[in-house]
Amino acid sequence: MSCLPNDLIIAIDGPVAAGKTTAARLLAQRLGYCHIESGAMYRALAWKALKHKVDLSNPSTLVSLLAQTELKLRSTSEGFRVVVDGEDVTDVLRSPKTQAAASILSVHPDVRKELVQRQRELGAQGGVVMDGRDIGTVVFPRAAVKFYLTASLDERGGRRYRESPQELGTLERTLEEVESRDRRDMERAASPLKPAPDAIFIDTTHLDPEGVVRQMEEHIHRKFKDRHDFSLA
Repeated sequence: MSCLPNDLIIAIDGPVAAGKTTAARLLAQRLGYCHIESGAMYRALAWKALKHKVDLSNPSTLVSLLAQTELKLRSTSEGFRVVVDGEDVTDVLRSPKTQAAASILSVHPDVRKELVQRQRELGAQGGVVMDGRDIGTVVFPRAAVKFYLTASLDERGGRRYRESPQELGTLERTLEEVESRDRRDMERAASPLKPAPDAIFIDTTHLDPEGVVRQMEEHIHRKFKDRHDFSLA
């Protein structure tokens, strides 16, 4: 049981399939914190845009669609749930089509600006572990602890392929898509994917989720070892 202050913000960034969300969820459970997956917000908007046949290349239309969207992220005993306009869409947001659409619309500065504001509102009270691609650099640059997770391209591609082999086609095609996603994330003008200067790097290539979280806990423990109100069991 953790005795961390209940208002800290822990940021976890990294490229696609680096293991951010799984690690963030486990870490939040260990610390008694709320887990917020920022990428789910982009996928939720992408899902609605596809549903209404909105042009993913038109930022003003996407921002207008977002303004008309009630988007809720709920942490339940069964896991993280995403509700759009009253409909639980969690189980459909991981489809390759939705993820590809989310990657496309995420490059628009105006779209990111609106979603970043919503993310800040969700995490403003602290006591959260938030994962994404710009949490430690843009959303919460003053987060108490920042992690940057990465893994080899082959490992990340393999993870993605194992998630949905029927939908993704071949492993070779999946590797190409992951590499393309990396370029879009790193080269976009608004909030490009990059580690915060004070982020702690963890290479997850040869680690399972438990191993990743153990390293995170060790880093957090060292950072707060002199605090009287902190301990990790």
